[in-house]
Amino acid sequence: MTLLNPGMLAVRRACLSLLLLIGLALPAAAQSNDTTVQTAWRLLDYIAVDYREAVADGRVINQLEYDEMTEFSATVGEQIATLPSHSAKSALRRGARDLQQTIADRAPPPRVEALARDLAERLLAAYPVPLAPTATPDLQRGAALYAAQCASCHGTTGRGDGPAGAGLDPAPIDFTDADRARERSAFALYQVTDQGLEETAMQSYSHLSTADKWALAFHVGRYAYPAALAAQGRELWESDPALRARIPDMEALAGLTPAVLAEDIGDDQAQAVMAYLRSHPEAVANAGGSESLQLARDLLAQSLAAYESGDGAAARELALAAYLEGFEPVEALLAARDAGLVAEVMQAGSVRWRPVSPPGGRPAT
Repeated sequence: MTLLNPGMLAVRRACLSLLLLIGLALPAAAQSNDTTVQTAWRLLDYIAVDYREAVADGRVINQLEYDEMTEFSATVGEQIATLPSHSAKSALRRGARDLQQTIADRAPPPRVEALARDLAERLLAAYPVPLAPTATPDLQRGAALYAAQCASCHGTTGRGDGPAGAGLDPAPIDFTDADRARERSAFALYQVTDQGLEETAMQSYSHLSTADKWALAFHVGRYAYPAALAAQGRELWESDPALRARIPDMEALAGLTPAVLAEDIGDDQAQAVMAYLRSHPEAVANAGGSESLQLARDLLAQSLAAYESGDGAAARELALAAYLEGFEPVEALLAARDAGLVAEVMQAGSVRWRPVSPPGGRPAT
């Protein structure tokens, strides 16, 4: 076993602390039951959005839709029951039963929506699945895929009026429907693209690459928003640091609905901001610090390599650059996730920048 001198231990400690903090911004590792969790989540999202089409004032207004809500809520319970043991599993199963009973009672739509959203959130917290693209979606690619794969049913402008969709029951989704778009996240659109939708003509496009499915999801997610609204959203986004902190990365954007954002900033502003970000997801990638974090990781790796090769001065400069160029620009965003770990990194800094001797070398200056 190689023993590290105190100087190397200090550098390693600082670097490992910073790398751990950077790891907070990375998506959770996929679980072996991703498909089951994704199916249950997608059904919950569908219930949250479409239950209002089935029930009003305590009575069924669309029997077909209501039958789907009943079936889908039962399927959610079945899917959760098959998941591996977890401390939250019993509560999730109770939540699924509560949702089934609430639908059976023909409860008001806001009540069902709240239960479905809450259960979906808790499901992902217990059984994490990938929620966001690993790179900024290519919207030009999404537009090309839509024209080739989707426009025949959903129409060239997303209104659900394509020639192949005529006579389908249920009809193809109208992506320009503002009320529906208000409740749909990009992740929900990705899920439907990936898995299709039972008892409809919407087939699975799981044969597409993950990047292509995200490109389609973000492209489709733009149809409900006019270009002028996106321009307003850009002004809001660029002028409000708190808003950028509210949506710090692609995972936050992919899982966010305009309705949830509206709770924080109001409906008009939420619609404008979402219009902009669905059309320019690269704005979130830049604001969220993904490039800064990658830069910090790269510089830290170079710093350790320089230190272990005996070049203490270069190691110090590279470590300092990792902090100033990679960590410091997104420090506030990371502090919102784990203020304690940020404080640990800052405390390590009091040791990190002291001149130390590299292995076999003279003290760094």
